[in-house]
Amino acid sequence: MAPYHIRKYQENDHKWVLELFSSGILERIPDTFHHVLRLPRTLVLLLAVPLSLLLASGSWLLAITSCATLLVLLRQLARYPWNNEMDTFLRTDMADITKTYFSVRGSCFWVAEAGEQVVGTVSALPVKDAPLGKKQAQLFHLSVNTRHRGMGIGKALVRTLLQFAREQGYHEVVIETTILHRSALALYQRMGFQRTGQYFPSTIWRILAVPVIRLTCLLPSAQEGSL
Repeated sequence: MAPYHIRKYQENDHKWVLELFSSGILERIPDTFHHVLRLPRTLVLLLAVPLSLLLASGSWLLAITSCATLLVLLRQLARYPWNNEMDTFLRTDMADITKTYFSVRGSCFWVAEAGEQVVGTVSALPVKDAPLGKKQAQLFHLSVNTRHRGMGIGKALVRTLLQFAREQGYHEVVIETTILHRSALALYQRMGFQRTGQYFPSTIWRILAVPVIRLTCLLPSAQEGSL
């Protein structure tokens, strides 16, 4: 595997970055679907509806068809919020990365490059509604190509962002992710992030039982100042 290095985003990276971003979002759909299938209420639904139809009609075909239909609908339900999230980002910050991340002080976008290919990304933006007296940056778009995982690229990208945040005078770095991203959650916590809350951003996430987890990293300079 080719060695990697981290640098700031350039315009000719756009195609690679969009492909990596889109594939990372689509990866989450199967995980969400499997999570929904394990929910007790889903199991009850998948048993109760076919059984009711079987008892009412005596038709095994109708019962099996209803179960298959429910699975298709649940798959579409799991897909919907991720497609919506992808469309939102593609219309906003990812539509013009240079304008979003290099025209405002305290923001930046980095890529990890290996073999003349972008294999990882991470970005930072200032939090507009940060608590009074706290200067916060938010981490976005941490993603690593599946073929390059396990090489420490994700950790290196987060470390680059944290160093940038310290140099920019931020007190904290925050990130929002979901309970489905277990490896990412473990990485953040190993690097000093702590859970500070969770919420459901919309009704669809509540139906799927997928809360958004908010994590915060208190930067060393801020820690020293509070002693």
